Amino acid sequence: MNYYSTNKNTPEVSLKEAVIKGLASDNGLFMPERIEKFDPSFFETIQNLTFQEIAFEVAKMFFGEDIPESKLKEIVFDTLEFDCPVVKVTGSIYSLELFHGPTLAFKDVGARFMARLLNYFLGEKKEQVNVLVATSGDTGSAVANGFLAVEGIHVYVLYPKGKVSKIQESQFTTLGQNITALEIDGTFDDCQRLVKSAFLDAELNEKLVLTSANSINVARFLPQAFYYFNAYARLKEQGILENKEFVVSVPSGNLGNITAGLFASEMGLPIKQFIAANNSNDVVFEYLETGNYIPRESVETIANAMDVGEPSNFVRILDLYNHSHKTVSEKIKGYRYSDSEIKKIVKKVYIETNYLCDPHGACGFESLNEFLSENQVGLFLETAHPAKFTETVEEIIGKGKVPLPSKLAEFMKGEKNSILLNKDFQGFKECLLESVTI
Repeated sequence: MNYYSTNKNTPEVSLKEAVIKGLASDNGLFMPERIEKFDPSFFETIQNLTFQEIAFEVAKMFFGEDIPESKLKEIVFDTLEFDCPVVKVTGSIYSLELFHGPTLAFKDVGARFMARLLNYFLGEKKEQVNVLVATSGDTGSAVANGFLAVEGIHVYVLYPKGKVSKIQESQFTTLGQNITALEIDGTFDDCQRLVKSAFLDAELNEKLVLTSANSINVARFLPQAFYYFNAYARLKEQGILENKEFVVSVPSGNLGNITAGLFASEMGLPIKQFIAANNSNDVVFEYLETGNYIPRESVETIANAMDVGEPSNFVRILDLYNHSHKTVSEKIKGYRYSDSEIKKIVKKVYIETNYLCDPHGACGFESLNEFLSENQVGLFLETAHPAKFTETVEEIIGKGKVPLPSKLAEFMKGEKNSILLNKDFQGFKECLLESVTI
């Protein structure tokens, strides 16, 4: 299958080229030339399949023309060595727990898949590939751990100084080996800008092989569709969706996660409504309400993975629905919550249900609480383990109430090693070019 740029000013490319390049040469994001639809009969028996089996069927629709079936199955099954269970929170609201992977965040799925797919495409390639990834928290740790010690690949993680949690920071600054952490004196949007600028710089691309592991890369965001299908299967398995409409609420920052869900819907997954749950970085909420998209500098919140003022994947959503505000606003409803509101939601849900949300999941839960009608079942994405935000969450519910999982405790033992850079491109460029002579 070929992939085109959302800017439509460059020729279509193969999956291999889209994955290795990451970003199109005209600064657009790659999109598949078509979206395959499942036969409705697939959903009649989907509950009989395991998570890995479902993911493999979905992966074949995306990548089956370009990767041998046996190899694709190996990649999918190796990626999903952990579960993403559906957990009941209230009578009609369920949590999709996406924090059971190695770094306890939803991005483990896409990052692990991309690492394995990129490794397959590189094959015997001897030239080092440099993976650039901007993170507002969880992306960096998922990508760093997904690519750790993979031969022929070096990862540069760009993160905003002082704007990620200590635990998140420890997950990518203590690894060493082929992982370099770049601490940028700026915001996530500055980090994302540096990454995109690198792909457009002729000298860098002449001397280095660059790719991105942010959700701008098709190999990162498309596999996130896997768990939407699995969530539907697990709810159907329990008879929960019988005669009910299915509503999904997605904590939304860079929009890769909800874009993957929209792709799942276009493939036939019967989701009645999507909700984009925002924090105070509400450019998407405002677009849905007014039709005006006005990017701006992000502001720091306690739901830091959503601190994005110019979400990259917005262009994919526009492209998917022919830039129609009417269609987009019908497909997606928007909600937004301030830090004080998020804290109240976390506490209220914990007291009333004994379920502990992280700050991002709390936004997802509350939007369902406000939106759902009697004939609907709601699923919100619990995108990271609450322990990744221990200080914030314990301030809300009380100290000592958020046990630190052993996986996170191990990361905290490591020594931080990062390179501090300003947000200007020249300093970042020089840092990358130094690696050529090392």
